[in-house]
Amino acid sequence: MQARIRRRYGAERRFRLLGLAAVIMSAAFLAYLLVTMIAQGAAGFTSTRVQVPIDLAAARLPIEPARLQGRGADLALAGAGLQGAVEAAAGRAFGKDGEALLSDGAWLVVRDAIKRDPSLLTRAETFDLPAADAIDVANKGSGTPQAEATVARLRQRGIVSRGVNASFLTAADATDQTRAGIWGAFKGSLLTMLVTLLLAFPIGVLSALYLEEYAPRNRWTDLIEVSINNLAAVPSIIFGLLGLAVFLGTFGMPRSAPIVGGLTLALMTMPVIVISARNAIKAVPPSIRDAALGVGASPVQVVFHHVLPLALPGILTGTIIGMARALGETAPLLMIGMRAFIAAPPRGLGDPATVLPVQIFLWSDEVSRGFVEKTSAAIIVLLAFLLAMNGIAIYLRNRFETRW
Repeated sequence: MQARIRRRYGAERRFRLLGLAAVIMSAAFLAYLLVTMIAQGAAGFTSTRVQVPIDLAAARLPIEPARLQGRGADLALAGAGLQGAVEAAAGRAFGKDGEALLSDGAWLVVRDAIKRDPSLLTRAETFDLPAADAIDVANKGSGTPQAEATVARLRQRGIVSRGVNASFLTAADATDQTRAGIWGAFKGSLLTMLVTLLLAFPIGVLSALYLEEYAPRNRWTDLIEVSINNLAAVPSIIFGLLGLAVFLGTFGMPRSAPIVGGLTLALMTMPVIVISARNAIKAVPPSIRDAALGVGASPVQVVFHHVLPLALPGILTGTIIGMARALGETAPLLMIGMRAFIAAPPRGLGDPATVLPVQIFLWSDEVSRGFVEKTSAAIIVLLAFLLAMNGIAIYLRNRFETRW
């Protein structure tokens, strides 16, 4: 008997150690993922700048100061040869092929500065301009030997610096990694998630209430329940094909628009919300319903004044799971055309847009080393967005949680 007891206790200790080892291994994998993403993505939030003296007065750009106040200022400066003046100044400052040290969009920084202060056209000024992709990567410690030698010479002259890349959070996608940003994809994700939540949450909750509280128990109800359970397990690419056939092919809705993406993701998220909402409603004790009916409440008042508030924490838990899945989906959105190159943030639900997961997918295919940093930085933003969204939902769940 004592030997059997020792064996049982030994088995229990081994089981506890295995469970602890599993938790430690999971935490280690998570920590490795976070550390790797932060280490690779931190450089994506910074950029390299080179000081370039530019004498705009000597350039004699054929432009009148009055034209810098209207909407056509960008076109006027581009037509006046500002880009050529910036490239010529870089050549004088750094020698032959000096313009290759600057980003393709370096002259845009000068253009914006002139629009803010037109007096720059009458004097010489030193501008901090974004460096080219190769120089930027080399300044961060992972460039080619030739580019690193160039960066070393620039450091000796004290004209190269590294700072926070604010445009990464405020700009949209671009072919040049020094100008590429995530604001367009981030805004597209916000609009798409808003449409998804506004459609999937109320329809899913009302469907769960009807099925659990009002629907008769017959074969049709059983068929609906089986269908909902099966829809929750359908691969996401199927919903993308459905959105392509119905919303784009039949109704002719705009391709690559947040409203189409939200409708597609709402179809995918709704079964998860229905199942979790039904379980949460079923978990409310029957005594709550009996007590409410006993004091004269109508069946509708019982559901909306007593059952639904008590089931809301569980419903929000299912909503968190569904929305988190929708936020990270790429396949269904690729099917409806949200992988297009979008150079401007969407202004409404019908404008062309992309989302963060698709933007990460597109950047991961780029051959430029700078886009690798941008990809990791975008993943960090996506994780922060997901944590913020889940944090709000968890706060609401805890606020409405009731113990009995």
